[in-house]
Amino acid sequence: MRWRVDWRASFSLVGTVVKYLALTMLVPLSVAVLYREDVWAFVVSIAITAVIGLALERLDPDPDLGPEEALLLVSMAWFAAALIGTIPYLLAGYGTDSTLAHPVNALFESTSGFTTTGATVMGEISVEQHSHALLMWRQLTQWLGGMGIIVLMIAILPELAVNGAQLMQSEAPGPTLQKLTPKIANTARALWMVYFGFTVLLICLLYGLHLVGMAPNMNLYNAIAHGFSTLPTGGFSPQADSIAAFSAAVQWIIIPFMVIAGVNFALFWRVLRGEVRALLEDVEFRAYAGAIAVFVAVLAVLLYQGAAPVLEIGGSTEGASENALRQAAFQIGSLLNSTGFATSDFAEWDTHGQMVVLFAMFVGGSAGSTGGGVKVIRWIVILKTLRRELFVSVHPSAVRPVRVADRVVDEDVIRGIFAFTFLYLLLFALASVFIALDAARVGVELSALEAVSASLATIGNIGPGFGRLGPFGSYLFFSDASKLLMIFLMWVGRLEIVPVLALVVSSIEE
Repeated sequence: MRWRVDWRASFSLVGTVVKYLALTMLVPLSVAVLYREDVWAFVVSIAITAVIGLALERLDPDPDLGPEEALLLVSMAWFAAALIGTIPYLLAGYGTDSTLAHPVNALFESTSGFTTTGATVMGEISVEQHSHALLMWRQLTQWLGGMGIIVLMIAILPELAVNGAQLMQSEAPGPTLQKLTPKIANTARALWMVYFGFTVLLICLLYGLHLVGMAPNMNLYNAIAHGFSTLPTGGFSPQADSIAAFSAAVQWIIIPFMVIAGVNFALFWRVLRGEVRALLEDVEFRAYAGAIAVFVAVLAVLLYQGAAPVLEIGGSTEGASENALRQAAFQIGSLLNSTGFATSDFAEWDTHGQMVVLFAMFVGGSAGSTGGGVKVIRWIVILKTLRRELFVSVHPSAVRPVRVADRVVDEDVIRGIFAFTFLYLLLFALASVFIALDAARVGVELSALEAVSASLATIGNIGPGFGRLGPFGSYLFFSDASKLLMIFLMWVGRLEIVPVLALVVSSIEE
């Protein structure tokens, strides 16, 4: 066997990505200077990152990407980003008893950030126990990973625009990529403009609530931090109580933005260009909105009837109609598209409420959104294909193509969707078994539901699970072996499995 991929070309461009990551660290460095916390950690991190990036760039001064090289670039760029992201955690935790000083914990936290998973090993750690700068870096990694690191690089680097369509197809969540403009670099810029615009709007609204006295603890820092975490469906909050730490007004403001984050951003660009009906005419958007409405209605009824314990959250109690609707809308809006924020500890709900939440986790956001999971469009194609197979079994001579929005879905696309879904569920199941067995090996008591939710929450880039992995819990108690597996699940889950496996298969020639 011999290696077929020109790894020098790919790693040279990985170096370019790493070099620009050093620039992004100027944001937490500014926060560090402002609060006089961890300044040296980010100065050193920037220097190390820049040196690594420049060194990798020298591997190939004039890189030429083929299909295999593009897959390697995308896969390794995300892995490199996660590795680079550990540097500030390690330096800030050096010489302290911080859990993030442990390399595996730091890599877990960094991977969770860039893949917008929201899982954490920090536990109930708040701003008072970690520096504002370090937590802002955690939030920024989510925002960078939301729309996609490679998409951002295509938007700003002409050398990547040549292979931009293939790179975006490998990185973009979902089975399709919609080209919005004649030039793929302009498409990348359009997507990032929409993403940036929604982020700024949410930050302004959250801080506006603070200025008018409706959210006393939603200061500018928190507004920016939660803006960086909501649109990418990252779900990590610098507050130990997540969004439950804020008023009901804040929760109502965040709900629609979580829903927006799960919508194909290309649709918003079309609406801004005057195609107002594009949103309502899109089959996937209608299915996505319908799924949210059904899940919210069912869960709101269960909460109103007492499916959750009575808790004081946001100034009202569980069981009250407004609070039941708000909790249902927030949790479904958060978990259906893998955001991971919480205003209530659904790990403490009864079985009925937890089952609704668990089913919602399997749905996922839309293709072209920042949401994780299987994706709505795939479920649509799967259901239509199954219906076709049932029809053909009764009418063997019938020829019935699968149609979505009056368009025939190519059989190759259908096979790809079924292959992805099978691999997704297979990895999810195998990982659940491994996590359960590994917990037994190291003497950690872990229920079957906790093992299953740990696997689903990481491969689906969701974040919180059940039991000790609930929205206010932590993954710290897992062994290093389980954490490393979950790091792998977050990585392949963000890249949607197939590009990684395709790289392995196509790179090795008998």
